[in-house]
Amino acid sequence: MIYIAETEDANKRIDVFLNEEIEDISRSAIQKNIENGNILVNGKKVGKNYKLSEGDGVSVELPEPVEIEILPENIPLDILYEDKDVIVINKPQDMVVHPAPGHYTGTLVNALMYHCGDELSGINGVLRPGIVHRIDKDTSGILVAAKSDRAHISLSKQLAEHTMTREYWAIVYNGFDEESGTVDQPIGRHPAERKKMAVVRDKTSRHAVTHYSVIKKLKGNYTLVKLRLETGRTHQIRVHMAYIHHPLLGDEVYGPKKCPFNLKGQVLHAKILGFVHPATGEYMEFESPLPKYFEDLIEKI
Repeated sequence: MIYIAETEDANKRIDVFLNEEIEDISRSAIQKNIENGNILVNGKKVGKNYKLSEGDGVSVELPEPVEIEILPENIPLDILYEDKDVIVINKPQDMVVHPAPGHYTGTLVNALMYHCGDELSGINGVLRPGIVHRIDKDTSGILVAAKSDRAHISLSKQLAEHTMTREYWAIVYNGFDEESGTVDQPIGRHPAERKKMAVVRDKTSRHAVTHYSVIKKLKGNYTLVKLRLETGRTHQIRVHMAYIHHPLLGDEVYGPKKCPFNLKGQVLHAKILGFVHPATGEYMEFESPLPKYFEDLIEKI
């Protein structure tokens, strides 16, 4: 494919130009392809910071994507409940839920594939078999996976209709003037840092609601809080709590860069999960105890 630089493209960096012209490719991927000689200007190799001139012909020949094979791995699982339709897992901190660039092994999906074999719903494709919802790598706690397409559809509908119970516990910075409250603010892509989310009102934003209540005031200007998700947006709790000036302890993305404790990430635990069973129609609720590092941190503070 050849792209011609027009008048308004003069002096524009080649990676910026192509990022605007080509959908579904990041600037870093464009830069790598420039370095590998897959992108040429007027038939010649250029640097990734090359600035275009009007009339430049930019030829792009991207290599075919390599299909990643996701393999089952014998990774121990803390299973809270399992039947032919669903499996409820207590995920440890530092485990990625599903494969993604940089994390194709050691994920919860790899472990589920080993444990369940081919008994996982295929609705979300080969990279996310059975995965209905996710929690961040550094967040511990409960999630449910679907072992049948029927279960997947039912659980997804409950998530979409906000009828699934999801309660988290966290340690946040600063004290509260009130015992409870609600953050009702839309969340979308950060306007400047595209890997981050933020409270924004643009075409990327979606309705997001988080309810919070104080469990205990801790020393050192920290608070133990309970959070209930009404919606489920990417990084919702982390973004909403930072927005009201109570970022999560250990969250270097949305909170202070320096943490006084030796933590792996945000102190956040998915403690309670409740849903209507897809087959029986019975409401089921599961609770996960706080992980040891979380309890030790409360004691230390």
